[in-house]
Amino acid sequence: MLDLTRTVRFCLTPDPADDDTPRSNTYSAWPAPRGLPRYYELHVTCRGEADPRTGYFINIKHIDTAVRGHALPLLRAAVADEPAAAATPMGTLMRDLLAVLNPALDHTVTRLGLQLTPRIEIAVTPAPESKLTMDRVQLSQEYEFSAAHRLHVPEYSDEENRQTFGKCNNPAGHGHNYRVRIVVDAPIDPAGHTLAVADLDAAVDRHVIEHLDHKHLNRDVPAFADRNPSVEHIAQVVWGMLVDALPREFPGAGVTLAEVSVWETGKTVCTYRGPVPAAVQ
Repeated sequence: MLDLTRTVRFCLTPDPADDDTPRSNTYSAWPAPRGLPRYYELHVTCRGEADPRTGYFINIKHIDTAVRGHALPLLRAAVADEPAAAATPMGTLMRDLLAVLNPALDHTVTRLGLQLTPRIEIAVTPAPESKLTMDRVQLSQEYEFSAAHRLHVPEYSDEENRQTFGKCNNPAGHGHNYRVRIVVDAPIDPAGHTLAVADLDAAVDRHVIEHLDHKHLNRDVPAFADRNPSVEHIAQVVWGMLVDALPREFPGAGVTLAEVSVWETGKTVCTYRGPVPAAVQ
């Protein structure tokens, strides 16, 4: 089986006439920006078997048409009333979007993500027992912190450390601006609401950022006292900081940690999905 993900970018105003504008640059966004619009992306993942002759199992134009014909009218209606838009039950909205898209795409959708900002995505996955019913969302948010570290193994000789870590073995350490993506699973409550981004932000700030930002990881963070602060280990440590803390922050809410990704540079990222390493417990 293959998973194919199509990203559809669009700008929304309350005016349905936007749908009549030329489709000159759908790569950037269609409808195109006009005045002060809302920009969103939908990430539609479909699963199936490729046709041996065409190589397709679904035509991406079919996905574009389904999104623009079924999802955009729902989203345009949701943003038409600004005060009401601010109180939109996001769980209900995601259910509604999946409910109109999945039949239009022959029930092949395995994941639907709505990119709300460049850093925030909310996603749903159809439950195995039903093509349209789901009771949880996956919420992704990104953060940053600045920290220094030194990569060094005490059991190695000085030459072995230099050969293994290069400039990263500098005795004085060196710094990075780290980027962190936290992904959580959260339930949709009976009113259609789910975990608020602001509440997740506060929890991550309290349990992660306050402990890592503007610190020397080797010296200031107990988890790295006997653990080399590589990007791999940082991802594991952040997981350990959150995996038990989130259920305590939101007791009875069923919020669980799904994934932690840490970027050391723009070219290097490590993703961890548990369990908590023994050295971090």
